[in-house]
Amino acid sequence: MSSYEARFQVWRGDEQGGGLEDFTVEVNDGEVVLDIVHRLQATQAPDLAVRWNCKAGKCGSCSAEVNGRPRLLCMTRMSVFDRAETITITPLRAFPVIRDLVTDVGFNYHKAREVPAFVPPPGLGPGEYRMFQEDVDRPQEFRKCIECFLCQNTCHVVRDHEENKQAFAGPRYLMRVAELDMHPLDAAAETGLDRGRTAQDDHGLGYCNITKCCTEVCPEDIKITDNALIPLKERAVDRKYDPLVWLGSKIRRRSGA
Repeated sequence: MSSYEARFQVWRGDEQGGGLEDFTVEVNDGEVVLDIVHRLQATQAPDLAVRWNCKAGKCGSCSAEVNGRPRLLCMTRMSVFDRAETITITPLRAFPVIRDLVTDVGFNYHKAREVPAFVPPPGLGPGEYRMFQEDVDRPQEFRKCIECFLCQNTCHVVRDHEENKQAFAGPRYLMRVAELDMHPLDAAAETGLDRGRTAQDDHGLGYCNITKCCTEVCPEDIKITDNALIPLKERAVDRKYDPLVWLGSKIRRRSGA
């Protein structure tokens, strides 16, 4: 097994501030960036803070930025970098730093609680749900999400505009709204909940200008923009501006009266 010495710059600090520190670390064949971070902890920086769990690309814990790009440290192979370049590791930029590479991603859990849950169809019990396979396949893609929050971090609406966070759920949770909106058994509409309207009014769908940066960084290759956000925008616009939908709503109101 061959090895070489690589140059790293790792961000060290806390909520009060910090900066990049230089390290030279041994790299072996087949290693990923998280291996190097662990070697740094073992040999040079025992107090370096990093969040990780599975080391298999399935827990989403080790999200950080490598050379400015949001990545999972455990899925970023050292072989993709030139041996002569200096590799920079920094915390996710969109969220407050706790210490070193660990950020406070509580924003995302707050937004998750704001999305109304699946509404079971009335009159059906567990085990009685029936759907066509194609209706299962459409939202199934979105359930691959490991909640690494790389899409949330790279979305410029959140990343570059702190003031938007209150009104904008971000691509991960707009994708959740889209998943529920296309679910054939979701009975939200029967309870008066219009998921398309709430996407616009409550979750900030209009802020998204479909740059596809969220899709580009997704480690699960979910087509967030094309398969979730754009269709959700189309359905929301149809419901709001389609004259037939408008007329139907007026007729239903008069009939109800």
